[in-house]
Amino acid sequence: MAAKIISRKVTPLMQVFDMRRSVAWYCNMLGFEVLQTHEPDGHLHWAMLKLGDAVLMLNAKYEDDEQAASRPEHVEGHGDLTLYFDCTNVDEAYELLRTNGCDVDAPVTRFYGMKQVTVADPDGYELCFQQPVK
Repeated sequence: MAAKIISRKVTPLMQVFDMRRSVAWYCNMLGFEVLQTHEPDGHLHWAMLKLGDAVLMLNAKYEDDEQAASRPEHVEGHGDLTLYFDCTNVDEAYELLRTNGCDVDAPVTRFYGMKQVTVADPDGYELCFQQPVK
């Protein structure tokens, strides 16, 4: 019998333009908690965040002194990634996003039976909160 890989979960690592802005957005807008950071000399290089069972990591694309005004090329390819979160109540997620000041469209039910609300983070990564429709 051939060997196989057994995986229990995946934790994405996303490159972001402004770490402090991104960490604040994930925590304040979505309710993530910070599990761990790497912050030598006051520069936030990396953070691991958690929301329920979902874990993701953010990594600084630039050093603090290398940041320039955000330009489209900084987020090239970010639109090619969408993270899908299993959500117990999409309508509540939508209301939380709206209450927190997020520009978000109302949830939609897709032809494949998932009710979804999608939002873009400050770097253009898409996050979709979804639940099966009964």
